[in-house]
Amino acid sequence: MCCKIFDEVRKVRPEAFSKLRVVAGDVSEDGLGLKDPELRAEVLAGVSVVFHCAACVRFDMTLKYALTFNTKGTKRVLEFCSQMEKLESLVYVSTSYCHCDRDVLGEEPYEAPFEPEKLFECIDWLQDDLVQLITPKLIGNLPNTYAFSKSLSEKLVTDASKIMPVAIARPSIVTAALKEPIPGYVDNLNGPTGLLLGAGKGVLRSMHCKPAYKADLIPVDLACNGLIVIAWHLANARPEHGPLVVNLTTTERNAVSWGEIIEFGRKYIYKYPFSGVVWWPDGSIKNSKLAHDLCVIFFHTIPAYLIDCLAVLCRQKPFMVNIQKRLQGGLDLLQYYTTKEWNFTNKKIVEISEQLAQDERECFNTDVKSVQWETYVRDMLLGTRKFILKDDNSTLPAARRHMNRLYWLDRGFRVFVLLMFFWMLISSFGLFNFAQEEYFASTTCEAPSEPLGVCESAV
Repeated sequence: MCCKIFDEVRKVRPEAFSKLRVVAGDVSEDGLGLKDPELRAEVLAGVSVVFHCAACVRFDMTLKYALTFNTKGTKRVLEFCSQMEKLESLVYVSTSYCHCDRDVLGEEPYEAPFEPEKLFECIDWLQDDLVQLITPKLIGNLPNTYAFSKSLSEKLVTDASKIMPVAIARPSIVTAALKEPIPGYVDNLNGPTGLLLGAGKGVLRSMHCKPAYKADLIPVDLACNGLIVIAWHLANARPEHGPLVVNLTTTERNAVSWGEIIEFGRKYIYKYPFSGVVWWPDGSIKNSKLAHDLCVIFFHTIPAYLIDCLAVLCRQKPFMVNIQKRLQGGLDLLQYYTTKEWNFTNKKIVEISEQLAQDERECFNTDVKSVQWETYVRDMLLGTRKFILKDDNSTLPAARRHMNRLYWLDRGFRVFVLLMFFWMLISSFGLFNFAQEEYFASTTCEAPSEPLGVCESAV
């Protein structure tokens, strides 16, 4: 509760904190880790609305871990909530990409690739190395274990809709805050935030991406408002058949392309540079996978080894190769989403929000049309600078001077490389001409005095 995001609440309504009670729990344990019988009984008797947001969002986690934490965790939450006396709404936070093997994702439950319970039994008795071996076959067309675990979790929630009021909320790529609690607020490097940081620091020089494809980003405060509104609607108008499924996405009503996002970022990274930039930020996106891979070799890998060699010579600890490996690993996982395009329907959140009073719609804003993408990317960059890097505005003058030096250093280096290229080209032609002259001088004989004569070298 000491987090900076609650500063405004502390100023305006400090008494609100008296209503809050933090209870530690763990979805990887039976009973959600609530060991105290009195506390457990109090929660079961008094809670009426549940938001199940707990999940591991790493794309590279093992299948066994993904199922244990994400899918089995959901099963434990459902079992626990089924005992609640006053339960009116249980909102499960999924992802709009949990069925990304489909080009169009509607607001309805879909069949899971496997029956979760049977898969649990199989995974529990298999050794870890065998699970790793069969993982590609199990996840099929899904890109990673995260999406796979979420699709199975949706199946569990759908089955639970027969006995309790449940909803499935599917936000897309959740990014920095639009307005609340602070414009641009962000506390992690997932998705575009990590790309923005890598590019702004000058270590990300290439990205495999289809610039014309739509980037479905949802500001975190709009997503949270959507969850609250969904819970309210579920409690007041319970669906008769199956769970309430709501997509929290932007492309249908306020589309923006990856190319536009990157150009907005490029514009403001020069105006509000990060501190400690490694090189002049001047990367680009590549349509071609081959072109991207070549750029990674020449502009990521080789420079990283050169910088680490210099660090060793200066008796410093090498660091750039490890940074590039982590960066490249993240890019490899993310490029699935930047080289494909999906269509998400999101009519339900609009219909639900229209049922609210005007002041409530303003308080719980879910309107994605309110996002002005250029301004939003600027705020995202400033938020990354402030909340991730801990750079306040007083560091901007020094950061700009450093960027100016890097600009001229970058231009000087490019001129040097071009001069070296032309020198090598000219030298190569010079050596080629010299070799030609030597060759013809050694094989050419004097013209014969007689028409039918032969030269001495031929005798």
